[in-house]
Amino acid sequence: MSLSDFFSPLSLDKLSPKNGFLTSQLGMKASFYTDRFPELEENAYDIAIFGVQDDRASVNNSGCSLGPDAFREQFYLLNEGDFQCKIIDLGNIKAGAAISDTYIAVKMAVAELMKLNILPVIIGGGQDLTYPQYLAYESLEQKVDLVVVDNKFDLDEDDEEGIATRSDTYLNKIFLHQPNYLFNFSNLGYQTYFVNQESLKVMSKLYFDAHRLGEFTTDISLTEPIVRNSNMMSFDISAIRSSDAGANANATPNGFYGEQACRIARYAGMNDKLTSIGFYEFNPAYDSNSQTALLLAQIVWYFVDGFYNRKKDFPLSPKSHYITYRTTLSDGTGEMLFVKSKKSDRWWMQVPYPTGVSKNERYHLVPCRYEDYTMAVNGEMPDLWWRTYQKLL
Repeated sequence: MSLSDFFSPLSLDKLSPKNGFLTSQLGMKASFYTDRFPELEENAYDIAIFGVQDDRASVNNSGCSLGPDAFREQFYLLNEGDFQCKIIDLGNIKAGAAISDTYIAVKMAVAELMKLNILPVIIGGGQDLTYPQYLAYESLEQKVDLVVVDNKFDLDEDDEEGIATRSDTYLNKIFLHQPNYLFNFSNLGYQTYFVNQESLKVMSKLYFDAHRLGEFTTDISLTEPIVRNSNMMSFDISAIRSSDAGANANATPNGFYGEQACRIARYAGMNDKLTSIGFYEFNPAYDSNSQTALLLAQIVWYFVDGFYNRKKDFPLSPKSHYITYRTTLSDGTGEMLFVKSKKSDRWWMQVPYPTGVSKNERYHLVPCRYEDYTMAVNGEMPDLWWRTYQKLL
């Protein structure tokens, strides 16, 4: 079975303006699957955009399956930035006979693109599609760090059996999936009144990271090291406040501002580790004057801009491009090592593997902030170091 079996082609007549795209616009720079499925070879393209037209498992947001084409109408009108993009738009994965069929198509498409070193950008569709996006990593046989931008945890009780799940329960499927290759989960922007305390206890027990919206009110750059630690990312449009992104039946008054969402997406694009990203729950039925479609287009534009500004400073090689800092805990129990990139001024901390856990590596690198280093200089152990060490046990 080839990728062409999953995708339906695009009609450029519906996407392009009456007089055609300008030479500077992304619509002239990108390649499209229109009649014949493109030959995909390793590194032939940098980024592959595709839509998933399935909203059957999206809770209270029917109509988000139409999001991909509405997004395209705005995205390809944007001008190319200070980069030369190699983007292919593969069209849409249509809803399968059963939702499990859609999941299989998404899983296989994401897995195949990653094998070709092409980064998939998924436009949904419901956020339950994060589950097959995650399953694509199974073939890579490596631990996965997942970052989800959402105003709540999608951990509600799932009373249905089988593969199918819902947009408010998909995290259960990911957390309980066997074999378990999820190393870390981070939530960005949850709002406490949407989260039950039992869910917070689950996050704490698993040493996962949950970050309230209020943590980033005055400084959105605090999201950067969290995003930098991810292999894959899932972005729920409802995490953005309704005044900036109203095209979602579950939109709420509070959330990230539109410009903050763009910053987060750019951080994601700059993350050398990140190999797939999905944007979900955009619903054109609620879009006033295409404002949310335009915002989503700008968010993806910033992701692309970040991608073409990657510093390629992970992993840490060669050593001459980095500065290593050593600190000692105040109680004298041990030493902590931090590394700063000369190229980007970004920081990592080295967390040693417990004895016998890893045969190939002595330590695990975790993106951190300068403030974590200063805390260690003052003799205190950063909470991030402790939680990471517990996960390594």
